[in-house]
Amino acid sequence: MRTPNAVARDYYGILGVSREASDDEIKRAYRKLARQFHPDVNPDPEAQEKFKDINAAYEVLSDDRKRQIVDLGGDPLAPGGGGAGPGGPGGAGPFVGFQDIMDAFFGGAGGAGRGPRPRTRPGADAILRLELDLHETAFGVEAPITVDTAVLCTTCSGAGTAAGTHLATCEACGGRGEVQSVQRTFLGQVVSARPCTVCQGYGTTIPHPCPTCAGDGRVRTRRSLTVKIPAGVEDGMRIRLAQQGEVGPGGGPAGDLYVEIHERPHDVYSRKGDDLHCRVTVPMTAAALGTRLTIKTLDSEETVDVKAGTQPGSTLRLRARGVPHLRGTGRGDLYVHLDVRTPTKLDADQEKMLRDFAKTRGEEVAELTKQGGFFSRMRDAFNGHA
Repeated sequence: MRTPNAVARDYYGILGVSREASDDEIKRAYRKLARQFHPDVNPDPEAQEKFKDINAAYEVLSDDRKRQIVDLGGDPLAPGGGGAGPGGPGGAGPFVGFQDIMDAFFGGAGGAGRGPRPRTRPGADAILRLELDLHETAFGVEAPITVDTAVLCTTCSGAGTAAGTHLATCEACGGRGEVQSVQRTFLGQVVSARPCTVCQGYGTTIPHPCPTCAGDGRVRTRRSLTVKIPAGVEDGMRIRLAQQGEVGPGGGPAGDLYVEIHERPHDVYSRKGDDLHCRVTVPMTAAALGTRLTIKTLDSEETVDVKAGTQPGSTLRLRARGVPHLRGTGRGDLYVHLDVRTPTKLDADQEKMLRDFAKTRGEEVAELTKQGGFFSRMRDAFNGHA
């Protein structure tokens, strides 16, 4: 009668295959040994035990999950494992949570063998929103900004310790940063590791923290910077300032600072990419006869001709009068959308002139009466009024 082994059985050795053996190689080895030690073929009492071992080995190695447990040093068929584990003197009992088993085998929280984590770690990136007007985004600007981030503690230079003191090896974990425990599970005896709660997994402690940063190696402060905004940036774009973000714990390298551009709406222009759009009102007579307009662009004034007979909704295009391209040379265009304004009030002379003009063009313009509306006229007709 076998007793639980203190170590996992060598299932590969039982079948006589290497740990890299394929499924087919494992199957062939099993069939060969099964024929050799089957009780019907071999009456030797030891052959019967050997046959059971062969079947057990094949059961494990032909199952991917069980084989993975074996490869990680476990025994999926062990009845509780052996040796003085947590179920022994001073142990916590023979049962542990399933998550603890998975952590031990597959590297969950605090898996074994990780060692102490470094106190010095990279800092996080930071982001700052910067509002600019259209002229600034179009032609660029050097903008002053104020950022609130963690910076290196100048008192301890990031070490986190008071002057004249040093880090101490954690007595609880011996500097490993983790505490190991042995557990009995249905998979066998499992050694798992958890971060040391005394040193938080660092392997060292700070007996005398820096009075300025309280051992963090960094402090928060507000600083003033100047960011150079290139010409042609758009709303929502981000400009990266390398190593101007948060300094990491323990004085670790700083992350980056991203300045996100927010373009304020303009009173005259709307922007689409590098093109600009604006609307200009033109009197009806000017649209009919043609005229010349002075258009104010972002950085100059342009004179443009409005051809005679221009219709409402017409658009004039001023090339290279938009926003400079961010990459490359040149600029976008400025589109001037014309709104033709029709007069709403005419005196008698103006009305007569327009009607005479319409007659010269052969246009029939029905004269609106001064009477009431349609329903008023219908009411008068029913009442017998002329």
